Amino acid sequence: MLPRALNELYEGMRDFVVYDDEGIIKGVCALRILWEDLAEIRSLAVREEYQKLGIGRSLVKKCLKEAKDLGIKRVFALTYHPDFFKHMGFKETAKNKLPQKIWGDCMKCPKFPECNEHAVIIHL
Repeated sequence: MLPRALNELYEGMRDFVVYDDEGIIKGVCALRILWEDLAEIRSLAVREEYQKLGIGRSLVKKCLKEAKDLGIKRVFALTYHPDFFKHMGFKETAKNKLPQKIWGDCMKCPKFPECNEHAVIIHL
């Protein structure tokens, strides 16, 4: 996961879904709306001891449902684990097909332009 400045965390706090089990936060995920028909799944993280239990899948499904309810047609993610998303119906895509992301966030990233994340997208 990429590091974020504290102000970015506060700005995006309302985007987050938290998987809480009796007071234990086991995972988080955010849905960030970038355009009228485009949103991003970002900051998906599940505590290591709770991985492979369906928590990540549950968080992504909740974000996808919210996107669909808002009328968003396309949801993408940049990920080091594309197979996780492919099992949920996402397809790999070229990053240059996501200019809103590139100009909005990627240009500020220390890994730009040598990013090794994979872009995946799903059409709802």
